[in-house]
Amino acid sequence: MLETYNGMPADELQGARWHKSRRSNSQGNCVEMAELPGGSVAMRNSRHPDGPALIYTRPEIEALILGAKDGDFDDLIGSN
Repeated sequence: MLETYNGMPADELQGARWHKSRRSNSQGNCVEMAELPGGSVAMRNSRHPDGPALIYTRPEIEALILGAKDGDFDDLIGSN
């Protein structure tokens, strides 16, 4: 079994089933995430499926998602 590490090529992650954000668009603003065997979560840019994957623990992903839902990162997006 291949060792999973942060920054490894995303296409080498065994058992990853990638899910694209519904907010992805035709301009290539795409993020995909996959649950990995063992419970970690990988994230990649879908424009570069063989590029590096960031590997997070479940608690890290939970903190990110809940923080985004709470608006903690709203200052990082442009005003519409």
